[in-house]
This record gives sequence, structure tokens and C-alpha cells, in this order.
Amino acid sequence: MGFTLGIESTAHTFSFGLCDSSGHPQPSVSSFIRPEEGGIHPREAADHHVENSGALLKELLDKNNLTPEDFTAVAFSQGPGLGPCLRIGAAVARTLSQEWKVPLVGVNHCVAHIEVGREVCGCSDPVLLYVSGGNTQIIARLGGRYRILGETLDIGIGNMLDKFAREQGIPFPGGPRVETLAQEWIDANPDSRLSDYELPYAVQGMDLAFSGLLTAARHMVLKGKPLGAVCWSVQEHSFAACVEVAERALAHTGKTEVLLGGGVACNQRLRDMCSMMAGERSAQSFVPEKMYCVDNGSMIAILGRLQLLYGEDTELRQSAINQHLRTNETPILWS
Repeated sequence: MGFTLGIESTAHTFSFGLCDSSGHPQPSVSSFIRPEEGGIHPREAADHHVENSGALLKELLDKNNLTPEDFTAVAFSQGPGLGPCLRIGAAVARTLSQEWKVPLVGVNHCVAHIEVGREVCGCSDPVLLYVSGGNTQIIARLGGRYRILGETLDIGIGNMLDKFAREQGIPFPGGPRVETLAQEWIDANPDSRLSDYELPYAVQGMDLAFSGLLTAARHMVLKGKPLGAVCWSVQEHSFAACVEVAERALAHTGKTEVLLGGGVACNQRLRDMCSMMAGERSAQSFVPEKMYCVDNGSMIAILGRLQLLYGEDTELRQSAINQHLRTNETPILWS
């Protein structure tokens, strides 16, 4: 078995990646749209994907000294995501599958975040804390599916951070700048207390809700609190809520591994909080390299290869995108 090509196009990122016959990924080549103002516009993002697909594919092939004959499958994100963006990735995948005469494999974007983490981190059966722009979920494998044990009831944590940042004049993506401002504040003010910058707690049973926290943070800035202090408080409150629910999931399932995935998993403070929580429970915390936390084609390739090994390819008539695809809708046949 040769290489599997993976195509990621769920939102602002268009990416080609690959994995070899043993499932080992190579770094993806990617391009993502940066809106001049506001958030991601699905049609503009889709146009970006169209304009960049050809050059990105050539870059991947040249970078790895590969030809179409080296590939045995083409995998693509079938959902969830933004409909116009998903359709571009699916169309490119169908075209390459037909031209290269290799199987087509539609995969679940959320499950791909789990499988790339398992592959590159070497963990076996983790609870996944999946934190991205569009999703916040706590996931564990039970009964042949990845079950959602808790999730956001309103907006994803990455979306919340970006919305807050945008209102403070910080361009998309705002999360990294929020992280920098928070770190600068606590370095300069090590005695800061969260009670002085208190925000609503986001935990709702096993679920999460961030819109109230976002509104309160806006008001705090309007009342004159330092932006760095509010960024610090936003991170501390929202991350603590996510880690608390992940800890509950570990206790409920009896598992001993927690895995971080999604773009917000690039945040060092969240990584540290997960590591501390796991250590207190005699568990292990895993997080992939940042290039495998953000949306990337290699994670799609890894899952596509796994599905193909168990006969789960996708016929053309079944290759329509599903922008509302749920994590627990994908059967997990592999160990």
C-alpha cells in the first residue's frame, strides 16, 4: 500500500497532506484565508480554496518527490464544516480519485483530530478534549463509536476567543494574540487574582456554554479593565471549565489518557492545565505538535487509510458532504 492523500477544507484552511502505508503522517501544505474584517465568510473561503488548490497540490508532490502513481487512495473531509468549503474539498477529491484511479474515502473531520493525535502521540484509548473554532467536545470511545460526553451548547471556544479579540481590534485569528496578552499581563502582575476579574463559569453539567462569559468579558473591557487582564481571565475561566469536564469524563469512563486536539490546543496555558490535571489523577496528558492540532490534510489521510483498511471507501453517489456530521455517527472498526 502506498501513500494516502488527505484533503482538508472544512473552514478557513485548505490543506493537502499525506501518510505512508504504515499510517505515519508527513507535514501538510496549507493555505488559509485571513478576513480583513469580521469572521470567516463561507463563500469567500470557498473561493480561496479553489484559487489555491492547484498550487498546493503541486507543492506537496514536489516537496515529497511524489507522482500520482505513488498514491493508493484520496481522502477528504466529508463533514462537519462550512458547506461551500466542504464542497470544494470534495470536488477536488472526486476529480483526483477518478484521474488517478484510486479509491475515494470521505472521513469525519472530528474523528480525524482523534486519530492523528493517537498516531503521533502514541496514546491508545484517550478521552479527547476537542477545542477548535467551530467545536468544543469531550469525546471517548465506547461501544465502537467515539461518544460525545459533553459539548458546547452555544459557540466553540475558538469562536469565542476570536469574537472577543475581533471586538478589541485584533484581527483573525485572535486566539494567539489573546494568549500573548494574557501571558504578558500575568508576567507583569504575578499577584493578580481572578476574583478581581471574575467571569461566569462555563460548565453546564457535562456541557459547556461560552456566550455568557463572552458578554461579561466585553462589559469588563468597556468598564475600563486592562485588556491584558481580561484576556488572562477569559483564558483561565474558559480553559478551567474545559479541563474540569475532561476530568469528569476520565472519572466516568475509567480511562487514563487525555488527548488535546483542535486549533485551540496550540495554546500553551491550556496544555499546561491539562497536564496538571492528568498528573493529579495519575493519568497521562498528550498533545500533538501544533501542525497536527490545527486543521491539516495529514489527519484526513490518516483516517482515510484506517477506513480503507477496513473496507470503508466511499462510492461517488455517497460522497456528498454533510456539514452537520456528528462525531458519534462514524463507526470505529479499528483498535
